[in-house]
Amino acid sequence: MALTKHKLGEFMIPFSKKCGIANLTPYQVSGVNRDKEFFEPSHQVGEDTSKYQVVPPLFFACNLMHVGRDMVLPIAYNHSGKDKYVSPAYTIFSLKKDCGILDEYFFIMLKCEERDRYFWFHADGSVRDGMTWHDFCELEIELPDLPTQQKYVDIYKAMVANQQSYERGLEDLKLVCDGYIEDLRRNHPCKKIGQYIQQRNERNSDKTLDFVMGLSTKKEFREAQSRVNRDELGKYKIVNPYDIAFVPTTDTWKVLAFAVNRFDKPLVVSPIYEVFSVNQEKLLSQYLAIWLSRTEFDRYARYNSWGSARENFSFEDMQNVEIPIPEISIQQSIVDIYNAYIMRREINEQLKSQIKNICPILIKGSLEEGK
Repeated sequence: MALTKHKLGEFMIPFSKKCGIANLTPYQVSGVNRDKEFFEPSHQVGEDTSKYQVVPPLFFACNLMHVGRDMVLPIAYNHSGKDKYVSPAYTIFSLKKDCGILDEYFFIMLKCEERDRYFWFHADGSVRDGMTWHDFCELEIELPDLPTQQKYVDIYKAMVANQQSYERGLEDLKLVCDGYIEDLRRNHPCKKIGQYIQQRNERNSDKTLDFVMGLSTKKEFREAQSRVNRDELGKYKIVNPYDIAFVPTTDTWKVLAFAVNRFDKPLVVSPIYEVFSVNQEKLLSQYLAIWLSRTEFDRYARYNSWGSARENFSFEDMQNVEIPIPEISIQQSIVDIYNAYIMRREINEQLKSQIKNICPILIKGSLEEGK
């Protein structure tokens, strides 16, 4: 059977339902990333979330306003089996039943970079450079018949099943690490970490270091934003290997953004960050980082942040944090398990990237077979 040409509006049914819950937390609200996946916690959540939208299972959520800005269509398919909640800015829709296109095939098609360029080309050129629902519905696609779609969907689902199986093992490993942490919390006395950490304020005054990093809500160093002037790094703070840097301001991201310098060389960060070293003979930086990564600590940091226009968690507040500090050998065993988890998590991300990269190949194969 030859390919058939359709407009997207032939398949899609818009959906709008407010959640009616006024106090959703960032961990209950989903965003959609450039990889076309839901993620939690959300970067920002309004004070009143009652107007946030429900995304039922097997429904799509997309942000048409960001097509031009991001040069991708941020869209995700809810295959989790439970409702998700997203910002009112998102457009929610489902596909008609027996309309000639499979949900999964539609999603695979939208994960292709070529399709993102197509959407970007049709952005409306307004201030937001987005896309209206009408324009989205008017875009045309070519489709093979349903058996051909199903064949390539099965290939995709088999790859996703393998990745998810690996991911479940990954979460089991994290549960082991969390179990050790909980056991320590219940059975070991807690101590303030102030006696083990020392504030650092060493500046890059001679400008010899240009390895500039920022911090993310994932508790990791990330590439510094493009607006950083690399010719003016003299006031930037130096973070030596195994030192920790954190962002004192907590009201923007609702978490304490921090990271351990696991690189084998010093790096520099914004002068607004706090930097401190850790007495490695008594307390391992990575062991401390495991505690600071817990959602319980984010709540603690938010509760203990002070200020008016900005809420800050200072270095003095960090000194008052209490955690169990067992002997170094026990700390190292927990760190080893956690590092194994981190390594497997990175492998899992590589698997997900490979699946994303295979999507255009699957779509191309299905279209050639359809011809």
